[in-house]
Amino acid sequence: MITIISHSMVLINNINYIQMDISIIGTGYVGLVNGTCIAYHGNKVTCIDIDKKKIENLNCGIIPIYEPNLDVMISNAISKNNLSFSSNYEDIEDSDIVFIAVGTPQDEDGSADLKYVLAAAKELAKHIKDNCIVVVKSTVPVGTCHLVKQCITNELASLGRHIQFHIASNPEFLKEGSAIDDCLYADRIVIGTEDVHTQLELRELYRPWSFKNTKLQILSTDIKSSEMIKYTSNAMLATRISFINEIANLCEKVGANIEDVSKGVGMDSRIGDKFLKPGCGYGGSCFPKDVKALIKIGEEHGEQMYILNSVEEVNYFQKRLMFRKLWNHFNGNLNKKTIAILGLAFKPNTDDMREATSLVLIDMLLQEGCNVKVYDPIAMKRCKEILGDKVQYCEGVYQCILGADATLLVTEWDEFKNIPLSDIKRYMNGNVLIDGRNVYDKDKAIGCGLVYDSIGR
Repeated sequence: MITIISHSMVLINNINYIQMDISIIGTGYVGLVNGTCIAYHGNKVTCIDIDKKKIENLNCGIIPIYEPNLDVMISNAISKNNLSFSSNYEDIEDSDIVFIAVGTPQDEDGSADLKYVLAAAKELAKHIKDNCIVVVKSTVPVGTCHLVKQCITNELASLGRHIQFHIASNPEFLKEGSAIDDCLYADRIVIGTEDVHTQLELRELYRPWSFKNTKLQILSTDIKSSEMIKYTSNAMLATRISFINEIANLCEKVGANIEDVSKGVGMDSRIGDKFLKPGCGYGGSCFPKDVKALIKIGEEHGEQMYILNSVEEVNYFQKRLMFRKLWNHFNGNLNKKTIAILGLAFKPNTDDMREATSLVLIDMLLQEGCNVKVYDPIAMKRCKEILGDKVQYCEGVYQCILGADATLLVTEWDEFKNIPLSDIKRYMNGNVLIDGRNVYDKDKAIGCGLVYDSIGR
């Protein structure tokens, strides 16, 4: 329970904390989730976006992304007058802290495109107050905070504004599908600063996070190290995924079971069991982009990133593995075959299809002349925006698999896990089931008369 007791203080769990005026530039995953969670802890938060239609929708309660519980959190924060949305940069003029949380899409050469970050920096320079802290929340290459600081400094000089400001790096570590919990119950918060004042202010902002999260660690470091931590974290996780996928493919060749192998390896306390689940490749807005960006950073500094180049190569192969399995089952004769795709989002509990394996598969199937039927509990609208009328959209699992020569499970939604295997066999025209996430029991699938294929088993 949060009680506002004055303009500058909030009472949380009977302890007084400074109430800050915060602005977040960017209303994507990072901006919306962090802005909402900061507002949850009693601060006054304004989320800024130049997309006026998006802001209009947000003010009407229309959320531009799917994230469990985000809509409820936003509604509660608005009702307490702790959260608002605007397309006007003038609304940051009273902010103690301004977060830059805009996108950093992949450029043609694999590097991170910083045009939105620098555009935000130039615009906010017109409105920030004296001693404002500007925090880069976006995932950016090492050295970006320095560029942002220089950009703001130059803009202030051109405007004749004589004010001081502080720069900081504060990377996000959110997983789509569990972003609210990842933010409110973070395992660590990284703060990169140039001075003690900025470090203390940001630590004060995050102090309420420790109320229900006694395991929270806050790491204060220099700015460049903070920028590098984010890229290194994502690259490490992508490496584990590609590694276990490569081992899974070898397991198939030698007759081992990757699930037993993963369990045995994960029992080693030095390794742990996280991100050791084999599948049909990683996607999303972070891992593919950040691995490429880190490779590019290495190139720019004369450092060849041998492991990360291999990680990317393995993932390219893995996204195409299900197609090769399907090709082999039909001896290369896929023309006119009806293929059902279960799952379009790159992972469950999100509608995000960026770098999704489903898109790679669908493209390959269409090139072979297949009739492609698709279903996803959440991502159908996104898919229509991307693919238009190239595929047949279904209203549920059974409509999708009805009459299919083969079914490919791409995303492990709970809805798919609970389908009786006997129903899959009965509704399909053929009997090939390729399980890209090892959701189903192999023996039961075969016992139902399915020609079952999975990853590493």
